[in-house]
Amino acid sequence: MNFMSKPLIIANWKCNPSSQKEVERLLDSFREIKRKKEIETVICPPFPYLNLIREKFISGGQDCFWENKGAYTGEVSPLILKDLGCQYVVIGHSERRKYFNETDQIVNKKLKAALNARLKPILCLGEEARDSFNHEGRPVNEMSLIVGEQLEKDLIDLPAERLRDIVIAYEPVWAIGTDNPCSPDDAMKARLFIRKILTKLYDRAAAEKVRVIYGGSVDSKNAVEYIKSAGMEGLLVGGASLNASEFIKIIGSIS
Repeated sequence: MNFMSKPLIIANWKCNPSSQKEVERLLDSFREIKRKKEIETVICPPFPYLNLIREKFISGGQDCFWENKGAYTGEVSPLILKDLGCQYVVIGHSERRKYFNETDQIVNKKLKAALNARLKPILCLGEEARDSFNHEGRPVNEMSLIVGEQLEKDLIDLPAERLRDIVIAYEPVWAIGTDNPCSPDDAMKARLFIRKILTKLYDRAAAEKVRVIYGGSVDSKNAVEYIKSAGMEGLLVGGASLNASEFIKIIGSIS
């Protein structure tokens, strides 16, 4: 782990909870997490709840548009997120890529817009399947194939000096919400592969400034292994972050 950074734990609430009262209840339950100064905790709620988060935790958006303003009904710009107190924004989550047809070109535009607004993008990468076979029947390493392609396309025309503001979240799609998490050993291989591609695209010094974190069925039983065994510099937590006791256990296990 980069000795200069604290473990980064990001709670991605997705399209939850369904009421402000539930948000307030969750935040009240998270009181003891705030005392964990050795961990950087970020909450990424649905957009309407951002003002409730900023007073108690570091906040992040779950997405942003690639323009700062204009006639784009339903979109939220990076400047709006910045004004609402956000420090981070999730970009290219697999659910955005799948359900909203976000391409790597769109992800690239959003990354640039977020960085220009002085937000820290959390770039999500990950393969749909563990392995596949080519037409000759030979096994294909889906992680290296998909993650390598995503990295190369998503980072087009981004200068090396901007890498230190980017967090890369390795989230294998097959592990998200399935209770079938990636093994710490495979997560470590993905982390090393990501560093290898970054070094190829830029150089080793630039690659080492990027925080690489893991997401995908993270819970209190496996969280510490991703940090200590896989060498991840943080976690992107989905469903478990909506369970106060479970999320507190995750934080406690790595603090």
